[in-house]
Amino acid sequence: MSEVVRRYYDETAEREWGRLVSGPYHRLEFIITMHFLGKYLPEKGLILDAGGGPGRYAIELAKKGYQVVLLDLSPKCLEIANREIEKASVKDKFKKIAEGSITDLSEFVDESFDAVLCLGALPHLVESKDRELAASELVRVAKKNAHMFVSVIGLYGVFRTILQRLPYSPLDPSREEIFSQGIHRIKWHERDSIQGLKSFPDAYFFHPNELRGLLESRGVETLEMVTCEGLSSHLQEETNKIYEDGEKWERWLEILLRTCTDPSISGIGEHLLYVGRKK
Repeated sequence: MSEVVRRYYDETAEREWGRLVSGPYHRLEFIITMHFLGKYLPEKGLILDAGGGPGRYAIELAKKGYQVVLLDLSPKCLEIANREIEKASVKDKFKKIAEGSITDLSEFVDESFDAVLCLGALPHLVESKDRELAASELVRVAKKNAHMFVSVIGLYGVFRTILQRLPYSPLDPSREEIFSQGIHRIKWHERDSIQGLKSFPDAYFFHPNELRGLLESRGVETLEMVTCEGLSSHLQEETNKIYEDGEKWERWLEILLRTCTDPSISGIGEHLLYVGRKK
């Protein structure tokens, strides 16, 4: 499984670097995540960005003066990260850039980090034992009272995406595993070539309560559950349209930030951000 994910992100690394700034709608995930990082991160310290891809968040935090360790499975993503770190002139803020998996953080001793980020990597662990192992490792390397930020793909948000893009697929028996177990699998023949990995690799989609339970059972206090796209979820065209008017866009961002932690919408967004504190 890790090889499939590695190959996928090696192939799509440039796209991943640009994804969070590719348009107003996609920027919401970055804007809202950065808002909560700013709200809870300490004024200074060493931060682990585990599964951080080409380093979009890591570089932004380095610009703010934090010391950062970036870890990712994809060599190509890390290659781009190194390139962008040089461009941003923040190389001195990176303590380490490491290739590795969030299921094995053994190169870091217990309680190494003042904050831990894992923004988007957990959904690629389809097996529950792997998700549990990764959660344990992320908590282990966080210092006592350190804040933890974990984002995943929301289960019901995926249902809505499918309805938008493939309206007949709920009737397709081949997709039943998504609706019954929250698991997406690509076809086996697509695993045989890099070209075949253009479709999203195997993934597990989370219910908010499951994500909360995964961290709370390991001694993390839940502080916030955030819907990253908030009320804009699945309204890409409408969100991009309002961006054309700067005043309206700023007002809409205010509304999104005020409402994105409301539990009544936390399960329907495309991306869900968990904010917690290690006890």
